[in-house]
Amino acid sequence: MVFALNDGSQENQIEKKQHRSLMNIQPLFSPFVYKNLTLKNRIVMPPMTRKHSPDGIPSVDVAEYYSRRAMDAGLILSESTAIERPAAKHFKDIPNFYAEALEGWERVIRLVHQHKGVMGPQLWHVGIAKPDPSGWLPSLHFEGPDMMTRGEIQATVESFANAALNAKNLGFDCVEIHGGHGYLIDQFFWSHTNHRKDDYGGKTIGERTRFAVEVVKAIRKVVGENFVILIRLSQWKLEDYEAKNALTPNEMESWLLPLAEAGIDIFDCSQRRYWQPEFEGSDLSFAGWAKKITGQPSITVGSVGLSGEFLQSLYHGEGARKADFNELMRRYDRGEFDLVAVGRALLQDPCWIEKMRDGRYDELRDFSRESLGRYY
Repeated sequence: MVFALNDGSQENQIEKKQHRSLMNIQPLFSPFVYKNLTLKNRIVMPPMTRKHSPDGIPSVDVAEYYSRRAMDAGLILSESTAIERPAAKHFKDIPNFYAEALEGWERVIRLVHQHKGVMGPQLWHVGIAKPDPSGWLPSLHFEGPDMMTRGEIQATVESFANAALNAKNLGFDCVEIHGGHGYLIDQFFWSHTNHRKDDYGGKTIGERTRFAVEVVKAIRKVVGENFVILIRLSQWKLEDYEAKNALTPNEMESWLLPLAEAGIDIFDCSQRRYWQPEFEGSDLSFAGWAKKITGQPSITVGSVGLSGEFLQSLYHGEGARKADFNELMRRYDRGEFDLVAVGRALLQDPCWIEKMRDGRYDELRDFSRESLGRYY
């Protein structure tokens, strides 16, 4: 991009400002090394549910979808994949991560590695959920904290561990546990959905972490100490954007420290807007608090590089304009997080990272829901 000297026009000054703010992201192209993970940059493709796997089996199209982004993304985390429980998912075309689906996932990671990518599956159980509008239903009733027997809880813990071991055996580079957004693990965390009177419930968030801690420990046992385990967490729920598991820093400590002690390596902190402070009296985001409390690396996510949030785009068709990266980099430079997840931009344009790295800023586009048609 070339600028005319001494051009004082408003349009040119705006363009210069945008150019400077985009140039500030170059530190995100430094490597990140942790245990068995070596990432070429700090940019993560986050999990984004697509429902493009007929009857739960990932097709060749799924492998091509991820491989298109593997060359440039530092880390790819897959869409939510269902563990082997009868009601682990509520849409039939969400991919499974067991039995015959594993052949499709082996194709995915093989193609991603051919493109020099690094990837982990996100392991998931939906918990209590609204059924598929198509009328499809799982083979058994949905499972949630208040109705699960201790035997069902233990079987679910084992299913998470089996899925993680399958991921390692297939050649994936890490695994992520989905513990956010109001799904099963998060339903155990949240006081509104966990009313159990035994040791899987309790009045405090620290008590309600037991199920998640058991999942983490079971996975750590089967994958070994050097294999990276991530967990995606959120305060907000799909049914309640203002919900919070932890109302204070002390409660967040009671929530996150047991997970770190159980074996979580990286905290993937799902925020609707990455810049929003988590608690009064500090401008630290959720990702910042997670790193401060646990000492572990964290991922920030939520409207990075765009003016509007993902959920408004996905469910309400709202567009979003390009936004600068000044606030993101201010927080990165002070060590608030280690990795940055970029969702919609990569859905819309598989070459987004390449364009950013190479300074092709004039090729970046505003976001529109319609623009996802080719890739989403």
